[in-house]
Amino acid sequence: MPAVAVIGASSQRGKFGNKAVRAYLRQGWTVYPVNPAAQKIEGLPAFASVRQLPGPVQRIALYVPPDVGVRLLPDVAAVPHDELFVNPGAESDELLARARALGLSPILGCAILEVGENPSSL
Repeated sequence: MPAVAVIGASSQRGKFGNKAVRAYLRQGWTVYPVNPAAQKIEGLPAFASVRQLPGPVQRIALYVPPDVGVRLLPDVAAVPHDELFVNPGAESDELLARARALGLSPILGCAILEVGENPSSL
């Protein structure tokens, strides 16, 4: 079963960071919500950092403002993963340049749509 880390996961169901958690759960993925201010999100334990994840992930989905994302990129680069999705609103020229400088290959797109869910139906 594939696993995803949702950075910027939220307990607020209207936020895309929450919709992503629910979308991946519906598609059978193991989901690791990452939010240093939360204990649980959608019944799952939340992690303060991707460095604390209990297992490997195939995908990291970024749902934080670009300035926050830039600060988190070293942690993202330190965690083995196959794909980094930079979702709408999380991207900036600086973030993309820094990600590439760290050896990451960011994918610009909606990770919810990519997993086969429609954000408006979540």
